Amino acid sequence: MGEVDWALLVHLFGVVILFSGMSIAGVAHAAARRRGRPSEIALLLGLTRTGVLFVGIGALFVLAGGFWLVAASNGSYSLGDGWVGASLGLLAFSFVLGWIGGQAPKRARHLAGRLARAGDEPSPELHRVLDSPPALLGNYAAAGAIVAALVLMVWKPGL
Repeated sequence: MGEVDWALLVHLFGVVILFSGMSIAGVAHAAARRRGRPSEIALLLGLTRTGVLFVGIGALFVLAGGFWLVAASNGSYSLGDGWVGASLGLLAFSFVLGWIGGQAPKRARHLAGRLARAGDEPSPELHRVLDSPPALLGNYAAAGAIVAALVLMVWKPGL
Protein backbone atom coordinates (compact mmCIF):
# COMPACT_ATOMS: atom_id res chain seq x y z
CA MET A 1 0.00 0.00 0.00
CA GLY A 2 1.22 3.43 -0.93
CA GLU A 3 0.92 6.65 1.02
CA VAL A 4 -2.29 7.69 -0.79
CA ASP A 5 -3.85 4.34 0.10
CA TRP A 6 -2.98 4.78 3.79
CA ALA A 7 -4.31 8.33 3.78
CA LEU A 8 -7.54 7.17 2.14
CA LEU A 9 -7.87 4.38 4.71
CA VAL A 10 -7.53 6.86 7.59
CA HIS A 11 -10.02 9.19 5.91
CA LEU A 12 -12.59 6.45 5.30
CA PHE A 13 -12.11 5.04 8.81
CA GLY A 14 -13.02 8.50 10.09
CA VAL A 15 -16.12 8.60 7.90
CA VAL A 16 -17.28 5.25 9.29
CA ILE A 17 -16.69 6.34 12.91
CA LEU A 18 -18.36 9.71 12.30
CA PHE A 19 -21.49 8.18 10.75
CA SER A 20 -21.58 5.51 13.48
CA GLY A 21 -21.57 8.25 16.09
CA MET A 22 -24.35 10.12 14.29
CA SER A 23 -26.37 6.90 14.27
CA ILE A 24 -25.81 6.20 17.96
CA ALA A 25 -26.73 9.74 18.96
CA GLY A 26 -29.74 9.92 16.66
CA VAL A 27 -31.22 6.56 17.63
CA ALA A 28 -30.69 7.15 21.36
CA HIS A 29 -32.26 10.62 21.14
CA ALA A 30 -35.24 9.32 19.17
CA ALA A 31 -35.73 6.50 21.69
CA ALA A 32 -35.53 8.96 24.59
CA ARG A 33 -38.30 11.07 23.03
CA ARG A 34 -40.58 8.00 23.11
CA ARG A 35 -40.02 7.20 26.78
CA GLY A 36 -42.02 8.53 29.70
CA ARG A 37 -39.91 7.79 32.76
CA PRO A 38 -37.12 10.28 33.44
CA SER A 39 -34.71 7.49 34.44
CA GLU A 40 -35.08 5.88 30.99
CA ILE A 41 -34.74 9.24 29.26
CA ALA A 42 -31.60 10.05 31.26
CA LEU A 43 -30.05 6.69 30.36
CA LEU A 44 -30.78 7.08 26.66
CA LEU A 45 -29.59 10.67 26.55
CA GLY A 46 -26.42 9.49 28.26
CA LEU A 47 -25.86 7.19 25.28
CA THR A 48 -26.09 10.17 22.95
CA ARG A 49 -22.91 11.46 24.57
CA THR A 50 -21.12 8.32 23.38
CA GLY A 51 -22.40 9.01 19.86
CA VAL A 52 -21.16 12.59 20.04
CA LEU A 53 -17.74 11.33 21.18
CA PHE A 54 -17.62 9.02 18.15
CA VAL A 55 -18.58 11.95 15.89
CA GLY A 56 -15.69 13.99 17.28
CA ILE A 57 -13.16 11.17 16.96
CA GLY A 58 -14.41 10.38 13.47
CA ALA A 59 -14.08 14.00 12.45
CA LEU A 60 -10.46 14.07 13.62
CA PHE A 61 -9.69 11.02 11.47
CA VAL A 62 -11.62 12.51 8.53
CA LEU A 63 -9.63 15.72 8.75
CA ALA A 64 -6.26 14.03 9.33
CA GLY A 65 -6.84 11.60 6.47
CA GLY A 66 -8.21 14.31 4.22
CA PHE A 67 -5.29 16.68 4.74
CA TRP A 68 -2.91 13.74 4.31
CA LEU A 69 -4.65 12.83 1.04
CA VAL A 70 -4.24 16.38 -0.24
CA ALA A 71 -0.54 16.36 0.69
CA ALA A 72 0.10 12.90 -0.78
CA SER A 73 -1.88 13.45 -4.00
CA ASN A 74 0.97 15.23 -5.84
CA GLY A 75 -1.34 18.04 -6.85
CA SER A 76 -4.34 15.93 -7.85
CA TYR A 77 -6.24 17.43 -4.91
CA SER A 78 -5.82 20.89 -3.46
CA LEU A 79 -7.29 22.86 -0.59
CA GLY A 80 -8.12 25.36 -3.32
CA ASP A 81 -10.50 22.91 -5.01
CA GLY A 82 -14.03 24.14 -4.52
CA TRP A 83 -15.39 20.77 -3.47
CA VAL A 84 -12.66 20.39 -0.82
CA GLY A 85 -13.32 23.86 0.59
CA ALA A 86 -17.08 23.34 0.50
CA SER A 87 -16.74 19.98 2.27
CA LEU A 88 -14.59 21.52 4.99
CA GLY A 89 -17.09 24.36 5.35
CA LEU A 90 -19.99 21.92 5.60
CA LEU A 91 -18.15 19.90 8.23
CA ALA A 92 -17.49 23.03 10.31
CA PHE A 93 -21.08 24.21 9.80
CA SER A 94 -22.39 20.82 10.91
CA PHE A 95 -20.44 21.03 14.16
CA VAL A 96 -21.84 24.49 14.91
CA LEU A 97 -25.36 23.27 14.17
CA GLY A 98 -24.80 20.10 16.20
CA TRP A 99 -23.53 22.10 19.17
CA ILE A 100 -26.57 24.36 19.00
CA GLY A 101 -28.92 21.41 18.52
CA GLY A 102 -27.30 19.53 21.39
CA GLN A 103 -28.02 22.15 24.03
CA ALA A 104 -31.69 21.22 24.63
CA PRO A 105 -30.96 17.46 24.87
CA LYS A 106 -28.17 18.29 27.33
CA ARG A 107 -30.62 20.29 29.46
CA ALA A 108 -33.13 17.45 29.12
CA ARG A 109 -30.52 14.92 30.31
CA HIS A 110 -29.79 16.97 33.42
CA LEU A 111 -33.49 17.53 34.10
CA ALA A 112 -34.24 13.83 33.57
CA GLY A 113 -31.54 12.92 36.07
CA ARG A 114 -33.02 15.26 38.69
CA LEU A 115 -36.54 14.00 38.05
CA ALA A 116 -35.39 10.37 38.22
CA ARG A 117 -33.90 10.98 41.67
CA ALA A 118 -37.07 12.80 42.80
CA GLY A 119 -39.60 10.05 42.10
CA ASP A 120 -39.15 9.16 38.42
CA GLU A 121 -42.57 10.46 37.38
CA PRO A 122 -43.26 11.52 33.77
CA SER A 123 -42.87 15.24 33.17
CA PRO A 124 -44.40 17.41 30.44
CA GLU A 125 -41.62 19.94 31.02
CA LEU A 126 -39.00 17.28 30.29
CA HIS A 127 -40.69 16.39 27.01
CA ARG A 128 -41.00 20.06 26.03
CA VAL A 129 -37.24 20.43 26.43
CA LEU A 130 -36.55 17.12 24.71
CA ASP A 131 -38.86 17.90 21.77
CA SER A 132 -37.52 21.43 21.22
CA PRO A 133 -38.14 22.24 17.53
CA PRO A 134 -35.02 24.43 17.20
CA ALA A 135 -32.88 21.65 18.68
CA LEU A 136 -34.38 19.04 16.39
CA LEU A 137 -33.90 21.33 13.39
CA GLY A 138 -30.28 22.00 14.37
CA ASN A 139 -29.50 18.32 14.74
CA TYR A 140 -31.21 17.33 11.48
CA ALA A 141 -29.51 20.18 9.64
CA ALA A 142 -26.13 19.12 11.09
CA ALA A 143 -26.70 15.58 9.83
CA GLY A 144 -27.75 16.95 6.45
CA ALA A 145 -24.57 19.04 6.20
CA ILE A 146 -22.44 15.95 6.92
CA VAL A 147 -24.30 13.97 4.25
CA ALA A 148 -23.84 16.86 1.81
CA ALA A 149 -20.08 16.86 2.56
CA LEU A 150 -20.00 13.11 1.89
CA VAL A 151 -21.76 13.64 -1.44
CA LEU A 152 -19.19 16.30 -2.41
CA MET A 153 -16.32 14.00 -1.43
CA VAL A 154 -17.65 11.20 -3.63
CA TRP A 155 -18.85 13.38 -6.53
CA LYS A 156 -15.85 15.78 -6.62
CA PRO A 157 -17.49 18.31 -8.96
CA GLY A 158 -15.02 19.92 -11.31
CA LEU A 159 -12.67 16.95 -11.55
